[in-house]
Amino acid sequence: MKKIYLIIVIMILISIVIASILILNTSITGNAIQNSPDLDSYMYTKAVCNESNFCQDNEITCQGNKIVSIIPITGAVVQHSDDWQDPRSKEQQDKIC
Repeated sequence: MKKIYLIIVIMILISIVIASILILNTSITGNAIQNSPDLDSYMYTKAVCNESNFCQDNEITCQGNKIVSIIPITGAVVQHSDDWQDPRSKEQQDKIC
């Protein structure tokens, strides 16, 4: 009976220690990325269309407001009809980063 009681007490103490560490030290992961130079880097895909309504999807990588790369995605193209209107605003069409 004493062994079971001792094991339960030890498990409770270990649980309290682990909970305390997790609650009191909330900045562990925040510090890991806080000074990362890649925080303002991002990548997305965007269709770029020309005046004949031919659209090509591109993988765009940005660093802040600067373009790092624009890579066409192979096979991600579409030729729209002559009367097609791009539903995006002019700002959305022109903005890259």
